[in-house]
Amino acid sequence: MSKVTKQKLFEILLERHKENPCAKLADIPPPNQLKDIQKATKRIKQAILNNEKITIVGDYDVDGVVSTTIMIDFFNKVGYKVDYIIPNRFEHGYGLSEKIVDLISEGLVITVDNGISAVVAAKKLALKGIDLIITDHHTVGEELPQSYAIINPKQEECTFPFKEICGAQVAWYLCGAIKNELKLNINMGEFLDLLSVAIVADIMPMTNLNYTIVKHGLKKIKESKRAAFKKLDEVLSKKFYMSDDIGFMIAPKINSAGRMDDASIALSFLLAKTEYEANEALNLLDELNNYRKTLQEEITKKAIKEINHNDNVIVVWGEDWHEGVIGIVASKLSNAYKKPAFVFSIKEGIAKGSARANATINLHTLITQCSSLLKGFGGHKNAAGLALEEKNLKEFQNKINSLVLDVSKEQLHIEYDSLGELDVSSVDLEFLSIIENFEPYGLDNKKPIFQVSNAKVLKSELIGKDKNHLKLLLNSDGFIFEALRFHCDEPYTKENIDIIVSVSKNEFRGEVSAQFLIEDIL
Repeated sequence: MSKVTKQKLFEILLERHKENPCAKLADIPPPNQLKDIQKATKRIKQAILNNEKITIVGDYDVDGVVSTTIMIDFFNKVGYKVDYIIPNRFEHGYGLSEKIVDLISEGLVITVDNGISAVVAAKKLALKGIDLIITDHHTVGEELPQSYAIINPKQEECTFPFKEICGAQVAWYLCGAIKNELKLNINMGEFLDLLSVAIVADIMPMTNLNYTIVKHGLKKIKESKRAAFKKLDEVLSKKFYMSDDIGFMIAPKINSAGRMDDASIALSFLLAKTEYEANEALNLLDELNNYRKTLQEEITKKAIKEINHNDNVIVVWGEDWHEGVIGIVASKLSNAYKKPAFVFSIKEGIAKGSARANATINLHTLITQCSSLLKGFGGHKNAAGLALEEKNLKEFQNKINSLVLDVSKEQLHIEYDSLGELDVSSVDLEFLSIIENFEPYGLDNKKPIFQVSNAKVLKSELIGKDKNHLKLLLNSDGFIFEALRFHCDEPYTKENIDIIVSVSKNEFRGEVSAQFLIEDIL
């Protein structure tokens, strides 16, 4: 079998995007393909002409905060002042809730990145005589909320060709439709920096429309006129941005506000008018993010002790586990144990949970089959939120596991295929630039990983302050190279090794070299 060389790598990656119908920004579908968007637009135009109060209701995660930012920024450009509410996770719960409705007394309400499951709250708004426009991208349940218009590509009658877009994209499309309706001269391309952050953070498939928007958005971050991105650029000092920079550096900072305190801190950062404002908000976000990391470690350790390893689905819970980090803990458990994971925090007899999976089975479908035990739920195929009474936890654990009794390991966790056996000697800066040129990577367009078989282990050592990273010196067909495995505190003692690796750029004291990162030891 031929090994992966530079030429073969280029051909494989080129093939991935050959059929992209949105290869250029000019090719992306127009707003009017989204169901109800014209109806919603005409209602918003009427609200502006009649000087009605418009309230945007967002959400506290990155996608929700970015969606809200886009709406506020857009209406500022229109010259029309809107009100906004981003729920506090601990005080109001998720999205358009009854508590949020109590804060609204008149006008028109537009939800962004939420609302499709807000059946009770929508009825309450209707009783107040307030029109509701829902923009969302989450899975549509059996009962639709009472509303003036619903813009969600996952609706059955919606003809929009791409179903897997994030909430910020739906909000952006609505703004584009309003711009067209009011015949305004607003450049919708100015929002691509924000959009790329939301698409990556919400783990949307990195293909077609999403791929093209993020490809352009990453460039826009570098040249953005927003005080927030100027400040980030100064702090991160990157020559150019990649999807991992959003996933590992930018998104966690923005997310930490809603997780640990109040998402309005992240909103004020993204909407900052001056560098001083942006700096103040970013310092606070960094503090919250560091606090989040500490708590997350503590709860992960507690959760691991509660796992029943015979189960196909991890279901764990604890008293007063911080609600802001249980989603990340679920994600870590799911990846570490290669199965779906549910993590619940119990407070006053109510268990609020987050679920994560990287599987072919659908979390939303599984949870729907347990709905009789729940107080409420919502989400996607691979991520969901839910709540139930503490007394039902054990029954829920048994039921969700009974639904996946006879499934294969592959269905519980998708192992990403390597591109094949790597010709290690061909890895140089040109090899790295081929990988970089096909950025961004993400779901359904994974960053290239490769297999290196039967490499001879010349040296094995644990490095780092806590000796928790493994560094190997290896020989593959006479080519000697180093490979690192992070968060590994056991030395490797065998003479030969089979590994799955990714290749990244290592910049140290001005020297640039290729770095091999061990993803898995086979």
